[in-house]
Amino acid sequence: MEKERETLQAWKERMGQELDRVVAFWMEHSHDQEHGGFFTCLGRDGKVYDDFKYVWLQGRQVWMYCRLYRKFERFRRPELLDSAKAGGEFLLRYARVAPPGKKCAFVLTRDGRPVKVQRTIFSECFYTMAMNELWRVTGEARYQSEAVEMMDQIVHWVRKDPSGLGRPWLSGTPASESMAVPMMLLNLVEQLGEADEELASNYAELGDWCAQRILQHVQRDGQAVLENVSEDGKELSGCLGRHQNPGHALEAGWFLLRHAIRKGDPELRAHVVDKFLLLPFRSGWDPDHGGLFYFQDVDGLCPTQLEWAMKLWWPHSEAMIALLMGYSDSGDPALLHLFYQVAEYTFRQFRDPEYGEWFGYLNREGTVALTIKGGPFKGCFHVPRCLAMCEEMLGALLSPVAPVPAQGAGSPPADPARGSAE
Repeated sequence: MEKERETLQAWKERMGQELDRVVAFWMEHSHDQEHGGFFTCLGRDGKVYDDFKYVWLQGRQVWMYCRLYRKFERFRRPELLDSAKAGGEFLLRYARVAPPGKKCAFVLTRDGRPVKVQRTIFSECFYTMAMNELWRVTGEARYQSEAVEMMDQIVHWVRKDPSGLGRPWLSGTPASESMAVPMMLLNLVEQLGEADEELASNYAELGDWCAQRILQHVQRDGQAVLENVSEDGKELSGCLGRHQNPGHALEAGWFLLRHAIRKGDPELRAHVVDKFLLLPFRSGWDPDHGGLFYFQDVDGLCPTQLEWAMKLWWPHSEAMIALLMGYSDSGDPALLHLFYQVAEYTFRQFRDPEYGEWFGYLNREGTVALTIKGGPFKGCFHVPRCLAMCEEMLGALLSPVAPVPAQGAGSPPADPARGSAE
């Protein structure tokens, strides 16, 4: 038990130190002092190589800064809050393509002119997350009004009428549902309902609906999580139906687990651990080189995506959160062992000890494929969210009021100190 506590303490300290380094990287290199918002196309050393602004990443960085400011005493710094507010004001001014319409751009110029729109809900989802967190740290009601109004629009698009997204109806398009849609909605339910009984009650039915839609992606008699299913929860034919994304399944796992814990549903908690944590990890882990495959084909056929065998930063970040949350809830030592396995691989392969932050894209063998630290899809989000959540969970496990579950025989004491110089 004492050895286990020492290992947990060492990992907590390492998570905190790495979080400080990652936040410092974005604070130093990503702020646009002239126009507001954030640069995310950053080279290895933080140099800006493109000044397009991606609304997903603008919203995520605002959310991340506010979350750190709210949850961690050491991040309660005026410059962090000021930067978050500047990013929020940039979104308020420019994210929506044709105000008062709610549809948001995907890409903006540096000064906020729209470049590209996606026919999805995700820019709007991250806009909502940003506005809600800004309200929580500033108390300014206008931010919460923006969040709730956008949430209502998103729900309308998903459950009633998607025509506002701009997708044309084509007779040959399969009637499919990506797991990403109910996942993001469930995340928004948790975000807006935190410490808000009225909103939590308003969104309770929506949260249950999202959970059930996600659970429909467990297919093949419970032996696979598929990324896409039919609208009535059946397996689809072809590559679309066979497609698997282990990192996404693990992320859905901790979204569902958080939902199940809040509801006090032990059966759902056990089901989620089995089907959304253990199952995708075991199928997705590369037995030859370590790390999680990006994409897989459930029948073992060659995936059509060129990057299928690459190792990306965000699936490993989500796996660390999911496995540690699963262990924190269940005390199952197998989950702690897997958390150590992923954390060791991730800190060894993705971390850049010279310039800070993490590389995002590795080859299958674990060597760096792209030296960039940010781009159209990688910003100040998955890495710091993972580090912050893991630091919090490890702290809770080490708390005197929350004794650490006993270590099992299958859980070796992985010591993070041995990789501290890598």
